[in-house]
Amino acid sequence: MESRRQEILDAALAIADEKGLEAVSMRAVAERAGVTAMALYPHVASKADLLDSMVGRLLTELVPHAEPGQDWRQRLRSLARAGRKLAHQHPWGATLLFSRPSVTPDAAGVVDLFYTLLLDAGVPPAQVPRLERLVSTLILGFAASEVGGRFGPGDLDPRERRGMLRGQPLPGHKALVRWLEAPVNWDAEFEADVDDLVRLIEAAAGR
Repeated sequence: MESRRQEILDAALAIADEKGLEAVSMRAVAERAGVTAMALYPHVASKADLLDSMVGRLLTELVPHAEPGQDWRQRLRSLARAGRKLAHQHPWGATLLFSRPSVTPDAAGVVDLFYTLLLDAGVPPAQVPRLERLVSTLILGFAASEVGGRFGPGDLDPRERRGMLRGQPLPGHKALVRWLEAPVNWDAEFEADVDDLVRLIEAAAGR
C-alpha cells in the first residue's frame, strides 16, 4: 500500500519537474503511474491530498542533512543549503511549499527538525514557531528568487533597468550606486544571510 503511494508521488513529482506544477492533475498522475484515476483514491484522497503529500515528499529530502549530533548552527547551515539545492532541483517546489501548510506526518517531521534546532539553540519556546516561520521563509524565498529570476538578469539586467530610470528621484539608489553596480556572488550572499540567521537566533536565545 505504502509503496504504491510512493510510486504515485514519484509520478507527480516527475510531471511537475517536466511540465510544471500546473500540469499535475489526478488524471495526469494516473496516466504516468499506469493506472486509472479511480485507482489513485485509495492512496490519495483528492488533488489537495496529493499536493499536501508532495509537500511532505519534498521536505523529506532535507532529512539526511540534519545530523542529530551536530551543533545547532551546523544543522541550520546544512538544512539551509539543502533547502536551496532542493529549490534548484525542483524549480516549482518553492511555489508549492509557500502555498500549503505542512500537514502530513513526514512534512511535520521536517518542521520538527527546525523546532528542535531552535530549542537546542536556547530560543524560548514561545518564540520558536515564529522563528521557524522566519527562517524557513528566508531560505525558501532566497532560493525561489534565484530559480524564479528575481535575482538573475532575465532579458534585461536589473542594473540596466535602473539606468533607464535616470531623472527619477531615487536618492537611495544614487547613494548605493557603487554597490548596486557590482556583480553579486549569490553563493556568498546566501552564506552571509545564513550567518545573519545564526546571529538572529543567538540574539533571540539570549533575550
